[in-house]
Amino acid sequence: MSWTSETWPIGAALLQYPGTLPDGTSTTMADDAAWAGVLREVRLAGFDHVDLTDTWLPVGDLAAPRLDALRRLLLQEGLGVSAISVSRRSIIDHDAAAAEANVAYSYRTIDAAVALGVDTVCLGLHQALTADQQAAMWFWHEPGAADPEDPEVYRHAVSTFRELGAYAAERGVALSLEMYEDTYLGTADSCVRMVTDIGLENVGLNPDVGNLVRLHRPVEDWRTQFEKMLPYTNYMHVKNYYRDLDVATGAYFSAPAPLELGFINYRAVVDMALDAGFAGTFCVEHYGGDGLSVAARNRDYLRTILAAKLTLRSGTVTPDVEPATVA
Repeated sequence: MSWTSETWPIGAALLQYPGTLPDGTSTTMADDAAWAGVLREVRLAGFDHVDLTDTWLPVGDLAAPRLDALRRLLLQEGLGVSAISVSRRSIIDHDAAAAEANVAYSYRTIDAAVALGVDTVCLGLHQALTADQQAAMWFWHEPGAADPEDPEVYRHAVSTFRELGAYAAERGVALSLEMYEDTYLGTADSCVRMVTDIGLENVGLNPDVGNLVRLHRPVEDWRTQFEKMLPYTNYMHVKNYYRDLDVATGAYFSAPAPLELGFINYRAVVDMALDAGFAGTFCVEHYGGDGLSVAARNRDYLRTILAAKLTLRSGTVTPDVEPATVA
């Protein structure tokens, strides 16, 4: 489909909304009013799409009547769904029972996407936060669980994603694999290797390079990462961070930033994405503070860039003033 800068789907992530009710139970147990309040707030922030981030609501755990209720509430608010993003449910979790449960949940999430009319499910290999990560000011300040350097485990990840991808393809759903450090999707090269080894047209990449530039260690240049991954990209989480290096001590620093102010130049990224033929949807994310308001700012910034880049590609730019004459 050919989008304009105003119609290009840009979904709000729901990272800032808790996945538990005040009594500690899952939001899957919430009533319609609780769900509607979140969706209404997203709509009032000017969004017409939402990413159903499962840190807020694990839709793969909803029974059919509750999925019907969620679909009705989305229609009521006039919200489309950019994708369903599955977070920290690795199909190769170090705990074998958790890994098996996560695979089953991934299948259920694909089924939920079909029921809701959603065409993209985002999966990853990042695992649950460790105790140290939960205690840190920002969880990325502490190392998380890492995938092993084990060819057999890697092959298992590829075959499981391939089976999930085939199941999704039969139901008209695309899978997007999210970049995340210290996993088999932890570098641009490993992401490309993984999606190439899977070898299905409906399985692509979510090049969430923001997950890497926030790390307090050296990372590959963001331009090079995007250059490698954009030809395989079918969905994009976009967020940004301030990043600095004290060369005297070798210490890195990072903190969340609005999209246009951070380390990654998203004007360049959008240009590169369009050149690579990207026509998928975006999800704007932000950690800390009023995440929804920053996400709305990020959405407006993306639309401004898309308007410029699409206009330049159309060849319809007309100068407002006569060009200066060179003597």
